[in-house]
Amino acid sequence: MTTKLSAVKGMNDVLPPKSAAWEGFEDAVRALMRAYGYRNVRTPIVEPTALFVRGIGEVTDIVEKEMYSFTDALNGEPLTLRPENTAAVVRAAIEHNLLYDGGKRLWYTGPMFRHERPQRGRYRQFHQVGAEALGYAGPDVDAELILMARRLWTMLGLRDVRLELNCLGQPDERARHRDKLIAYFEQHADALDDDSRRRLHSNPLRILDSKNPALQPLLEGAPRLLDELGDASRAHFDGVQQLLRAAGQDFRVNPRLVRGLDYYNLTVFEWVTDRLGAQGTVCAGGRYDGLIEQIGGKPAPACGWALGVERVLELLEQDGALPVAAGPDVYLVLAHEPAAARALELAEELRAAGCSVLQHVGGGSMKSQMKKADASGARHALIFGADEWTAGEVTLKALREGQGSEAQQRRIALQPVGALLRELGFDA
Repeated sequence: MTTKLSAVKGMNDVLPPKSAAWEGFEDAVRALMRAYGYRNVRTPIVEPTALFVRGIGEVTDIVEKEMYSFTDALNGEPLTLRPENTAAVVRAAIEHNLLYDGGKRLWYTGPMFRHERPQRGRYRQFHQVGAEALGYAGPDVDAELILMARRLWTMLGLRDVRLELNCLGQPDERARHRDKLIAYFEQHADALDDDSRRRLHSNPLRILDSKNPALQPLLEGAPRLLDELGDASRAHFDGVQQLLRAAGQDFRVNPRLVRGLDYYNLTVFEWVTDRLGAQGTVCAGGRYDGLIEQIGGKPAPACGWALGVERVLELLEQDGALPVAAGPDVYLVLAHEPAAARALELAEELRAAGCSVLQHVGGGSMKSQMKKADASGARHALIFGADEWTAGEVTLKALREGQGSEAQQRRIALQPVGALLRELGFDA
């Protein structure tokens, strides 16, 4: 007997009817991006491994432990399934010289891959939507991106997400803070867990992001990066806060918000919730002014965010607010076999006019076809029976309340089709 094959652990199928929620979410995202003037960009799923080592940071968890990397058998090139997409968007912008005539607002969606233990809200193949504003330096773009995410929550009806902000300053400010952090944690080395000891000299800023409850009192007393900020960094962060307050957006400044990627500077932010357990970050991002030059382009500022699609959909499901698939406008019932060719022709005419038609196939009794018509969610059934066929007509039956159901059903001439379309609520 042939062995049954299953999906890779942590990589999930999305099937009807749940796929309708994904489609509804994607429709909302496309409308959001149009409203803000962001243009879609699509990058390959596989990129050179060096892109992520250089862009994300060699001592980050993603690069050290989580990337799906392999060597191309044909040419020996080290390749990686993308674990995130900001570095890839920046690579594409450099490669195709997108910034030659000024800044660009871009957005993307698609699967990302990280080899980690699958758990609630965290998968090995997961999906992100991201927005990247390349070539813009001011706090106004930071605020725009944050408010764009807020508008998406409103469009979706998502509740109970809150905004946290921090400022990571510039490299020299982080370097001073790094030295103070190392000195502080060395004084308390016995209190550190194994993961924090490993990070102490390679990436001490990430210790601040530890979720270990035993470390929290120690972390509360750690030196704050905010205290190392110079005048320019403070002015930028103050500008972001002022713009958010003017837009009526509440937020909390969280000095321990550091993000897990090395390319961030100045503003960082997260939209978080308490409803997803440990995986409480729904959307996160910030400014990464050094990344374009770091990957090989001319120096240019940049800012962006990414959200986890699965996490957003889980929250919407908890709220009973998942988008649902709309049924077809018409279910076409074929109760008289000789009418099959004309039924097919009519279905195509209706579709050409913008009417969605689900045509019954595979035969079956009138009763079974009507049951399937009702189960399809269609607003109307069009019934081809022997009498209708002889008379050149079709029976129109309303299947939903408010769709003329009080009229039960009536026969309508097949020609002209415009009259039938008007009965279905479409302009002929």
